[in-house]
Amino acid sequence: MQSIKALSLTLNVNDWLLNSRHPRILHVFDHACNLINERREVLSVVTQEIGNGPFNLVIEDDVVFSDHLNLESPILNSPNLLKIGDLPINTQNVRLWSPHPNWEILHARRDDIGKSLLTNYQKPGLDTDFEKHTQPYLTTIATPQFPIPNYLPSALANADLPASITATQKLAGLGMGLTPSGDDFIMGAILAAWIIHPEDVAGVLARKVTEVAVPLTTLLSGAWLRSAGRGEAGILWHQFFDALLSAEQAAIQESMDRILSIGETSGADALFGFLSLLVAWSVEART
Repeated sequence: MQSIKALSLTLNVNDWLLNSRHPRILHVFDHACNLINERREVLSVVTQEIGNGPFNLVIEDDVVFSDHLNLESPILNSPNLLKIGDLPINTQNVRLWSPHPNWEILHARRDDIGKSLLTNYQKPGLDTDFEKHTQPYLTTIATPQFPIPNYLPSALANADLPASITATQKLAGLGMGLTPSGDDFIMGAILAAWIIHPEDVAGVLARKVTEVAVPLTTLLSGAWLRSAGRGEAGILWHQFFDALLSAEQAAIQESMDRILSIGETSGADALFGFLSLLVAWSVEART
């Protein structure tokens, strides 16, 4: 088969390609194939439909991976070439994409961002389209004994590390699927923490919370949490943050809609975590 050209990758992906000795296939989907190495590090080979992410290798061709691969397909990685089953991917001269949003600018604009989001999307309840997406799923991560939407966001808003860890221990891995709802909520809250807190404070909170969460959940979800802990996010979150900085409501709504479309509930749960922390921080700022 003719070589497939890779379009973009991150430093994390480059390190994975150079240093993995015994990779295997973790999942195969139509537009993505997740690989894992001997250190339990995930690399996702994805089409342009999915796009850039913290551990994504984006390819040029619109390949349907499920037509070519299964969990037993062999993997060969060498300088400038990743071969998965019968799919040879040329990784030479690939564009480097940074998964780190500009947290410094976002933090400097946190008051404007919070005011814009909470004025337009947060009323007594989440009664926009956002609510219609999130409300059916909140019962998957909340229990009468543990009111998650208040506990973790409040702890992170106050930079209370012990309370954040306690909340994370109860929330990580909670729910169904490859990225359980509890993890998605944590990830969204962590991304908001990078905005509301100075980078040194956010870095400690994010790293410690994700260190607790990762062993309690799935391999793929753990990869996303590790990335959030390092201050990394996927392309749809980058677009959301750019829209927040632009303060254009149409762009904000459009970018939120794209996040909400991720998975069955993943985007909704993550965005709920993000907004819940902004609400908690806003409440703390007024008291």
